[in-house]
Parts: sequence; C-alpha cells; structure tokens
Amino acid sequence: MKKFKIHTLGCKVNTYESQAMSYSLKEAGYVEVGAKEPADVYIIHTCVVTNTAAFKSRQKFAQARKENPNAVIVGVGCYIQTNIDAAEGNENIDILIGSDGKSKIVEVLDEYYKKHAKLNCVTNISDVKLIEDFEAYVFEHQCRAFLKIQDGCNQFCSYCIIPYSRGRERSLPMERVVSMANHLVERGHHEIVLTGIHTGRYGRDLGYTLNDLLIELCKIEGLHRIRLSSIEVIEITDELLETMHNNPKIANHLHIPLQAGDNETLKQMHRPYTCEDYKNRITEIRRYFPEISISSDIIVGFPSESDEQYELSKRFIEECELSFLHVFPFSARIGTPAASMKNVFHGTAKKERAKDLGEVSNKLKSNYYKKFEGKVIDVMVESTHDGKYYGYSSEYIWTEITADCIEVGTIVPVYIKEANDDICFGEVVR
Repeated sequence: MKKFKIHTLGCKVNTYESQAMSYSLKEAGYVEVGAKEPADVYIIHTCVVTNTAAFKSRQKFAQARKENPNAVIVGVGCYIQTNIDAAEGNENIDILIGSDGKSKIVEVLDEYYKKHAKLNCVTNISDVKLIEDFEAYVFEHQCRAFLKIQDGCNQFCSYCIIPYSRGRERSLPMERVVSMANHLVERGHHEIVLTGIHTGRYGRDLGYTLNDLLIELCKIEGLHRIRLSSIEVIEITDELLETMHNNPKIANHLHIPLQAGDNETLKQMHRPYTCEDYKNRITEIRRYFPEISISSDIIVGFPSESDEQYELSKRFIEECELSFLHVFPFSARIGTPAASMKNVFHGTAKKERAKDLGEVSNKLKSNYYKKFEGKVIDVMVESTHDGKYYGYSSEYIWTEITADCIEVGTIVPVYIKEANDDICFGEVVR
C-alpha cells in the first residue's frame, strides 16, 4: 500500500485540482500521509505566476528528494508546463505532467512503476480545446468547497504568464457543474467557491454565461452560499447584479482585480478598462449592495510605473474604499511582453511600495469591518476552539462568535459587538 502526499502552491484552481488528484489516488488504494511522515509518492503541484512561486516549486522537489531519496516525485502544473527543458533536466523530478492530464495521475504512476524510467507527459497546452473533467468529491476538514468551472485565459495581459501555462479559455458544461455541486452538497459542503482562471468568461465557449450558471446553482437544495473567487470588472453585467440581488445565496463579496490605479499603467499592462470604468462600475455595484465587500489585486513596481503614477494609484485605491487588497510586487516572466520593457525596478523600491500598500490594505479592512458594529451578519461556522466559534460572513468578514452550542457547517445570524483590524466579535441572535 503506497503512501502519498501533495504539496500545493498557487491559486484556488490548483487547490481544487490537488483535491481531485488526492481523491483519485485514494480510490486506487493509495494512502495520504501527514506532513511529518515520509511518502512513496510526492506530488508537487507547481505555480509560476511569480519568480518566488517558481523558486518555491523547485525548492519543493529538492525537499521531497531529501525526505525520501527512493520516492517517486511528480512535478505537476504551470511551472512544469512553461519550463519543460529545466524540469526534464532536474534529477529530483521523475514524472512531468503539465497543466493538462492531471486526471490521469493514477495511470501515469502505474506506467512509471512498470518502466522505472523518467516520464514526460506534458502536452502542448495551446492544442488543448476541452477542459479536463476532473472531480473533487469532498474537501476533508473544511466546510467550504472549491469547484473548478473554467480553465485558460484569452486576455494576454502584458505581465501574465498564465495564458501560456494554462492555454485558451474552456468551460465545463453547465449540467456537469450542477452535478458536481450536488455531489459536494451531499457530502456536507454548504458553501461552494466557484473557481477558474478567467471565471467571468465562463460558458462563452459553450453558448451561455456565468449568470446562467448561477441561476441554476441557486436552485440546489442544501447549498446555502455560492461565492465567486475572482471576476473582472467588465464582466460584472447588470444581469449578474440582478441575479445576485434576487438570490441571497450568492455571497455579498466580489473580488475584482484592479492591478493599477493609473490609466497609463493599465494601458501598458494591456488591461481592458480604465480607472474611470472601474470606479463607475463599483459605484453601480454599491447601488445594488451598499454594504458589499469589494476586494482587489494590485501589482506594484510595474516597469512603467513612476513615483507619481504610484501615488496616483494609491490615492485611487483609497478613493474606491476597497475592503482589502492582495498586493504583488511585479515579477518579470520570461516570454511575456512586460519582461522586455525598460525602466525595470532595482533595489528595494518594489518591496517598499508593496509594504506601503499592505498598510493601506490593513486600514481599508479595519474601516470596512467597523461599519458592521451594531449590525447582524450571517456567518458560516467553520471551526471551534476554546469555547468560541469562528467563520466567515457572506461579506468575507472573519468573525469570532460567542454561543452555547453551534453545529460546525451551519450559517447563523451574528450580532457584531466589536470590530478590530482583522476580526469581528459577536454573538448569535436567537
């Protein structure tokens, strides 16, 4: 009976795919082991979105080989897809699987054990036309489940390696998504996070839209909350807002990447909107949902970003009153247009800007949380510790709850008594 462990780097899509691989391996008789126990098979699910992510991926291969020199080490995902030559030459990797073919993990391992020779199973991702149908039936030890509905991206932002590592846009048929969502609910998951590489364009290749899918998912009994992982501002249609307004199951939180709050920088990034477009749309969103949480991604230190443009960007972010930020220092990815741009930052400037915006994010979150003092929010109870209960609200507010007894996995109304920088404190409304 062979033992395995999976190390996952990167995005929620990777998390979903790792869970699906884990389920496949267990069905085939493999046993998953904890972090401190050596395994016979190590699956390193890689990321390449930044230089740091790529470095950590390579580091995990070496760590696995050190932990068990005789183990089979499988490199999977975006780093492998975009660095095939380096991966083939890496003696710490026995099996290479790119961004497609992860559903065949059991068959690939079977082949390896027959041949005992390095396997390269990487396909040309630009030739892949259909999404890999790969189901994660359950997410152990957590209430919230991820559900991958889409893969690939056609946008080709100037800084982004993902279209080269994930391929073109492709969507999972709607009836299949609904079936998979039902399976997750049957296994006790009452909140589902819809994930994808370009989630807002779900269904465009199949003749329908994300809005159509949301309407169908809202009909599932026992599914209490649906959350979108990320969506571009230009893809938040009036129809989508109407559907959210009519279906309280859809979380009162949208993560809308901005990347820069300066029009010239956005143009250099090849982003398909202006600051004015962004601001006008979130103003319209708040007309529907005055208390909605709107979070965002920001890149600092882009090659063309001057000190003045950074200050403009920072001011714009503050004016938008976002609820929190994910801040990323620009990372040049070989093969993307931005990698060959001039005026590349050196020294600590990017780190200083990232730290500065991190402080802005903390202030934004604190201000947003304070708005809920004296109000009631619905919180999904996800864990309990020392007599307290913890979970996220529809607005993605982390909350500590005082109560006598609550069942983990349920959604309860909570009166917020106090809010600090990164948590709210409340009690259940009976």
